Amino acid sequence: MARQDESRDEMRIGDAERDAVMVALHDHFAAGRLDRGELDERMDAVLSAKTRGDLRPLVRDLPAPTGLPEPDRRAPSSMEGAAVMFGGPWHPAWQEHHRHMARRRHRHMARGHHRHGPPFPAFPLLLAVFLVLAFTVGPGAGVLAVLQIALAVWIVRAALLAFGARRSGRST
Repeated sequence: MARQDESRDEMRIGDAERDAVMVALHDHFAAGRLDRGELDERMDAVLSAKTRGDLRPLVRDLPAPTGLPEPDRRAPSSMEGAAVMFGGPWHPAWQEHHRHMARRRHRHMARGHHRHGPPFPAFPLLLAVFLVLAFTVGPGAGVLAVLQIALAVWIVRAALLAFGARRSGRST
């Protein structure tokens, strides 16, 4: 049995195995078991891992799920074969999507992009402006005022996004 585990640890891994461990590490970070430095250090090690044995020490001190495959002694079911053929967790497109999302989430979290609090209540404010103007000046003036405010907000947001994208492009 130990010999079989050793041979599994020497088995080369692919992106699907790395992604599973990355997702598990993010979950443990979200649960407070890892701090930012530990997560970044382990994520770098996961991305450079070549074998299952390289991944095992990175999650040894964490409770399940760790993302490492459990020893599977059963034959694959017909549903797993269908999932590979028609899509599902075993399908290469599914795995590519999850690998992409895990890396994107890691880059996003590493840059400190967190949105705190509820989103800006633009719709209720625009509705209030419309109702006040509709009852005081008329519905036509209310519609025009709401459209002008929405356009101004849209232009300001576009400028901020463009400036932020240009600024972040220079820093990398």
